[in-house]
Amino acid sequence: MLFIFDWDGTLSDSTAKIIACMQRAAVDSGLPPLDDDSIRDIIGLGLAEALERLYPGAGAQRHGLLKDHYARHFVAADQTPSAFYPGVMATLERLQRDGHYLAVATGKSRRGLDRVFANMQLEDFFHSSRCADETASKPHPQMLCELLQEFGLAPQEAVMVGDTEYDMEMAQRLEMPRMAVSYGAHAIDRLRPYRPLLCMDRFDEMLDWLDDGADLLTSSGGEAAC
Repeated sequence: MLFIFDWDGTLSDSTAKIIACMQRAAVDSGLPPLDDDSIRDIIGLGLAEALERLYPGAGAQRHGLLKDHYARHFVAADQTPSAFYPGVMATLERLQRDGHYLAVATGKSRRGLDRVFANMQLEDFFHSSRCADETASKPHPQMLCELLQEFGLAPQEAVMVGDTEYDMEMAQRLEMPRMAVSYGAHAIDRLRPYRPLLCMDRFDEMLDWLDDGADLLTSSGGEAAC
């Protein structure tokens, strides 16, 4: 089985850092800083798509300036990597020991994901990854399609784990099974309509579910365990 994970808000407790850096970047760019909820809503999108949603009338030049300021603030803040949520590392290690493939599908840039992999000494931990600046941004399912092609698997042989509507939607478009976490960027009530197999308040609930004999190959159109 291939487990595909979103990064920010699913594995990494980085939501507050993203919000603060975007607000600082707006001030530096001469734009009004937006409230936390507005920024939380775009977490998971590629940066270009996120900026267009946050400041739709700002224009390409201002978006470019905002992008540069955000990158500068985030790189500085990310010298100390955001910690994983409780239970994440132990769960990932267990999945790996059990013979599953592990991949990341994220709105981060390739440069950003590689930097955090290096800072956390995870360069060789995940079997593969896709970033928003090297393929289509969520909720387009292209990054999932590319991962499936790489491993030679069908959508029903993988599961997408995420914290936003964008994660759920891109998996649903492929009829790929999906799991949702309740502690990330989007409220769990926004994820339930996508009928995830499991809604988790803690990341390691995934292991309890698997140990109880859950069948990940159950059709993604089945009843949600939420």
